[in-house]
Amino acid sequence: MINLGVIGANGKMGREVVKLVLNDDNFKLVCAVDKFNVGNVLNDSVKIEDDIKNSLISRKPDIVVDFTQPSSVFENIKTYMQTKTKAVIGTTGLTKEQIEEIKKMSAQADTGIIIAPNFSLGAILMMKFSQMASKYFSNAEIIEYHHNQKKDAPSGTSIKTAQLMMESNDNFKLGNCAETETVKGSRGGTYQENNKGNIQIHSVRMPGFVASQEVIFGSDGQILKIHHDTINRECYMSGVKLAIEYLYKNNSFIYGLENII
Repeated sequence: MINLGVIGANGKMGREVVKLVLNDDNFKLVCAVDKFNVGNVLNDSVKIEDDIKNSLISRKPDIVVDFTQPSSVFENIKTYMQTKTKAVIGTTGLTKEQIEEIKKMSAQADTGIIIAPNFSLGAILMMKFSQMASKYFSNAEIIEYHHNQKKDAPSGTSIKTAQLMMESNDNFKLGNCAETETVKGSRGGTYQENNKGNIQIHSVRMPGFVASQEVIFGSDGQILKIHHDTINRECYMSGVKLAIEYLYKNNSFIYGLENII
């Protein structure tokens, strides 16, 4: 039996995680934290609390699953490492520098953590297929689509996709002419690391979307599109379960679910 805590339990993703935990015989919900609806009862013994550290110390979950906010997730992770609580992080918005710092904290605390920009197995395959295609195409751009309540842009999934693509190709603007934007931002944002990559990422925020991403590759005479659509948030739960079960048996730092499937 794996004792679990859900941080951000009242959010859209948090509610799905709570449902997953309550319906799985191998999981037990021992704590839930959110700043909204504090005191609401989730099962016979667990109520929503508003203090993460106190909840971890008193309830002692084996693992917490965090779907909170980009503005708070880094501080949350510091608390998990300080209390030596393993964590599965689904909240996006962490910078590259913060991820490197978390890796160090994990090693110092000897406490495992999985940070996954996306838990959909189909989205993970989309990223891996894009990485494979990058070896054969000189130009590529990413368009990501999310609901209009998503607070960070570009998405963590698009950034992770770009990072994987750059492992196969370090310049995706070969042959492009010099450009002038008459409307600032119309070409999206250029993702680079050490002046390499040059992948344009376009972020769409619109009611009706859950999450979708399209990676477009081009070369002379052909276009390849790799597209993934998320229809509802239930599709993430198989990946969340996989991450929980892996972390329960392992004590490592993992960035990206593709590293454990």
